Amino acid sequence: MKTNRRNFIKTSGAAVAGGMLLPPFLQSFQNVKISANVKYYLDQFEVSAEMLQRVISEALSKGGDYADLFFEQKTTNSLGLEDGKVNRAYSNIDFGVGIRVLNGDQTGFAYSETVTLDAMLNAARMAANIAESKKEYQNSDILEKVPSNYYKISRKWEDVSVKDKVPFVQKINDKVFSLDEKVIKVNAFLNDESSYVMFYNSEGRLTYDYRPMISFGAVCIMEKDGQVENAYSARSFRKGFEWLTDDLVDELAREAVDRTNILFEATKPKAGEMPVVMGAGGSGILLHEAIGHTFEADFNRKGTSIFSDKMGEKVAADFVNIIDDGTLENNRGSINVDDEGNDVEKTYLVKDGVLNSYIHDRISSQYYGVNPTGNGRRESFRNIPLPRMRATYMEPGPHTKDDIISNVDYGVYVDNFSNGQVKIGAGDFTFFVKSGYLIEKGELTQPIKDINIIGNGPEALADITMCANDYLIDNGTWTCGKDGQSVPVTCGLPTVLVKKLTVGGSV
Repeated sequence: MKTNRRNFIKTSGAAVAGGMLLPPFLQSFQNVKISANVKYYLDQFEVSAEMLQRVISEALSKGGDYADLFFEQKTTNSLGLEDGKVNRAYSNIDFGVGIRVLNGDQTGFAYSETVTLDAMLNAARMAANIAESKKEYQNSDILEKVPSNYYKISRKWEDVSVKDKVPFVQKINDKVFSLDEKVIKVNAFLNDESSYVMFYNSEGRLTYDYRPMISFGAVCIMEKDGQVENAYSARSFRKGFEWLTDDLVDELAREAVDRTNILFEATKPKAGEMPVVMGAGGSGILLHEAIGHTFEADFNRKGTSIFSDKMGEKVAADFVNIIDDGTLENNRGSINVDDEGNDVEKTYLVKDGVLNSYIHDRISSQYYGVNPTGNGRRESFRNIPLPRMRATYMEPGPHTKDDIISNVDYGVYVDNFSNGQVKIGAGDFTFFVKSGYLIEKGELTQPIKDINIIGNGPEALADITMCANDYLIDNGTWTCGKDGQSVPVTCGLPTVLVKKLTVGGSV
């Protein structure tokens, strides 16, 4: 009996998640020895080990150095609430394979939304055109790589009905309204995703990953004396349905209301250069935008990044340790295996103030002669992998939050951001700050809102003069864009003092 893909997911997911006892190995084409988990993924995409090898052979038929196949099936569901009722619902299934050929530092790429042998061979021929030689490729033995499991879940999203999810969206709306009479509107959302990927390359590596995702939150809109303000609270994890609880609803609702309320009393500080205290958590956008992107190895390999000639050099104070990590349990930015089939790891980008590593994919790691860091990521099977961040954060430092604030005579404390951007070459960045506080004579005083923080990444890194012991990851719905591709990420930071940044406030 042939199982359709949707039924396959429901029956095979338990095997992938470790819920079934299965024979350790099965036999496939050409007497290739594969595990039960691999067999399930092959069945899901309706391909065989022999087909994988034939497509790789075709991809290298014109003499490329390397080729890989990235299969993906992603199911997404979205619920939206406005005007007191859940009135929007959306579902989508995306399915296909991307075929990449590398020839030196050149890339040939094609994808197919069907995975018949003919369709894949046609795509492989297109990707193969990057090369023009008569080298012959001999198929490698299939070498299964069992992925890590950094996101264990109990109930997968594909097993959850809409009627199970709607009450939570309704509850957060009702809770926000119950907390403050100034609330005039709530926009709430719940988005879930289940992605199955399988990877195979010309070196014989065959691996796979199941990637759940849930994002849940609300925008609170309030009015006071004709003044309207809004703020947002959300969480996103690689977790299952069991994560949704009434306590979570209460936490998000109260945070949204509190963040909105403070804006009624907030003003803009005077514009100018001043000390900036970056609060723990969401201020990790400083690391992501101002520093993380400039550590991505493709920018450094091409000489675009200002850090391209600074490996092994002192770039920050001794207490600064910056990490990009794909191994945090259930984290939005974590992955069990990257989109090039590589192991993921906890990578020290800056260690004791010294630039220690770039963020690598396959191409850059070979260029620099180092191991991949597990940062080869792509938006979907339609895209090539690029070196991308996962969860980027700074380790705790030797100071306290109170010590840091008391050291500032006049400056700003910021902890709630909406977006940011950076110019990779120069390292110049801009952040938009939703809210924070003025610091006067070592104390937090007037709330502030809607300001820009402007600076230069390497200079800001060197100007971190204090770092607290209150490290916090911001588990919001952060998404990173690069070269037209978006991937989920997270960021984190302890409270830090940057000696000087430009604050765009009132004149």
